[in-house]
Amino acid sequence: MRTKTGIVTSTKMQKTIVISVETSKTHPKYKKRYVSTSKFYAHDENGLAKLGDTVTVSETRPLSALKRWMLVEDSIVSAK
Repeated sequence: MRTKTGIVTSTKMQKTIVISVETSKTHPKYKKRYVSTSKFYAHDENGLAKLGDTVTVSETRPLSALKRWMLVEDSIVSAK
C-alpha cells in the first residue's frame, strides 16, 4: 500500500481530515526545482489529528466521493 506524509490543514468535517503534501519537482526545460502542494482527504475515525499535526495516511478503498486515504493511527506528530 502507498503512504503519504503531510500536514493537517483542516479538521472541520466529522471523521475527515484534509492534509497537504508537498512534493519537489523539476521543470523539464529550465531545470529549476519548485514545490508543488496537493490536498488529500483522509478518514480519521477517532478524531485524533489536530490542525498543524504531521500525519501519515495510507491508501484504502474509496470511502466517499473524495476520501481514498485512511489515517495511520501511530503516525501523529503533534505541532507545537
